[in-house]
Amino acid sequence: MCGLCQHVGPTRVEAELLPQCWEQINHKYPERRLLVAESCGDLAPYFPKEIRSSLVLSMLQQMLMEDKADMVREAVIKSLGIIMGYIDDPDKYQQGFELLLTALGDPSERVVSATHQVFLPAYAAWTMELGNLQSHLIPTLLSKIEKLLREGEHGLDEHKLHMYLSALQSLIPSLFATVLQNAPFTSKAKLQGEIPQIEVTRFPRPISPLQDVPTIIGSREQLAILLQLYDYQLEHEGTTGWETLLWVVNQLLPQLIEIVGRINVASTACVHEFSRYFWRLCRTFGKIFTNTKVKPQFQEILRLSEENIDSAAGNGVLTKATVPIYATGVLTCYNQEEDRKLLVGFLEDVMTMLSLSHAPLDSLKASFVELGTNPAYHELLLTVLWYGVVHTSALVRCTAARMFELILRGMRESLVDKRVAPALVTLSSDPEFSVRIATIPAFGTIMETVTQRELLERVKMQLASFLEDPQYQDQHSLQTEIIRTFGRVGPNAEPRFRDEFVLPNLHKLALVNNQQSVDSKRLDIATYLFEAYSALSCCFISEELMVNHFLPGLRCLRADMEQLSPEHEVILSSMIKECEQKVENKTVQEPQGSMSIAASLVSEDTKTKFLNKMGQLTTSGAMLANVFQRKK
Repeated sequence: MCGLCQHVGPTRVEAELLPQCWEQINHKYPERRLLVAESCGDLAPYFPKEIRSSLVLSMLQQMLMEDKADMVREAVIKSLGIIMGYIDDPDKYQQGFELLLTALGDPSERVVSATHQVFLPAYAAWTMELGNLQSHLIPTLLSKIEKLLREGEHGLDEHKLHMYLSALQSLIPSLFATVLQNAPFTSKAKLQGEIPQIEVTRFPRPISPLQDVPTIIGSREQLAILLQLYDYQLEHEGTTGWETLLWVVNQLLPQLIEIVGRINVASTACVHEFSRYFWRLCRTFGKIFTNTKVKPQFQEILRLSEENIDSAAGNGVLTKATVPIYATGVLTCYNQEEDRKLLVGFLEDVMTMLSLSHAPLDSLKASFVELGTNPAYHELLLTVLWYGVVHTSALVRCTAARMFELILRGMRESLVDKRVAPALVTLSSDPEFSVRIATIPAFGTIMETVTQRELLERVKMQLASFLEDPQYQDQHSLQTEIIRTFGRVGPNAEPRFRDEFVLPNLHKLALVNNQQSVDSKRLDIATYLFEAYSALSCCFISEELMVNHFLPGLRCLRADMEQLSPEHEVILSSMIKECEQKVENKTVQEPQGSMSIAASLVSEDTKTKFLNKMGQLTTSGAMLANVFQRKK
């Protein structure tokens, strides 16, 4: 077909082939429409340029907006990428931008992937030619992110944020190429003599081969010379007169850092997305740029110094997403000893300042969660936590105790045994009572995630000491922490630990709570017990344990709820009644395997009542709503 088009020329292609394509764009068979979409790209070089940027572009636009078949829209995107390489009419730039936003927001993953692979790189190349990358494309995407954040104070549209931010991330190689091509040293970049080598790991893996920096620059040899001059210029001569780089330093970075400060630190997805953006930006622009241009701007805002430690509570940015994004997006870019020391020191300073100023710990927790997903950082995080374990302030030690829980999942058992358990044992005998309590969730998580028998026994002994030592008998905060931990880890913990330790101790705690004279404390404990029993009802419970501990504990709990929360009492009564009926019914075979006795005991009517009430009655209704579906 292409050979024919080349032979007959653009006039006959326009007169004979284009009408055929136009007639087929609404054909009932998607294969025909697919052929049209592909033909628009394949035949692009043979159309007259006026037709290419008007009629052909309009056909593709219509198919992208209206065609319901993913494979057709994917072909449209690929053809748009080809068309963008031929359009030279600047008036079509805005239309191309609107098409790009439509493509990025497409509901099909394959269409979005094709956009990043083909359309966006082609559009970015045209944007660079027009000089619009820094004047329009990147600023417009940033403005759209800022608008999202303003509108999303009560619920951010994370899908749209991902859409815009992924586009910005894809544009980083183009931005770096623009900086190199407009540098003061460009005229000196001559291919002569020995060409320097580019380190294999110098650039992150591109999202598309078309976004590889050597591809954008023109050759790996040319890029190698430009990089050598780039590093020398940054280190010895600065950025004077380098407008494209000054824009990155003085406009892009401050705007990004301001945006980051407005991201909800509780949004794990947003923190991760921005961390990856900064990581790619820093890796692409290099270590000298990261150390001299990026880090100082973050450090100036975070103000982590000893003279500011007393006013840290007023330094709200320490509680924002700025902290985890700087830690995980900038300080992890390079992995030499001095880089790791800087990351350790930063996390230690944040932990100290947040703790001493009684500020929320969410930003520190987000940093630990993001870093903890990579086992390569587990030892580094344990180094930070040991600093907290031996700190002179009980506030810092308490924070360290709470942080352990966040990094235990996925950690090697040998590391838990040698580094985590000794630290927690040290903290569990701390002079300050609040520090000891703070270790309980981490001890519980060990019981949930570790299989090593000796380690489990050590942890069980520590939890037993909290429950049995007379000094803790009237400690309300310790009891609530233990019950919450049992409810959280019990369904996933080793069955023997659950049967021999969790259920008997919940029974004891429920019995003791019947004697509590302060109604507010009694209701508090009863509410946590209700949540724990609800979570544990999904587990297999033997008849013996049902009779000796589970049912007696439920009856004690019902006695509290009769007086303090009648709606809870109705649900508990239904559960107890059917548990008793099932245990007494000898003719029905006991459920085997992982089928929960408690779950099987509750009738559909009771389940319905239970689920209808839970969201209103407890603070963790979302967890409890699945209680009858979970099996263990």
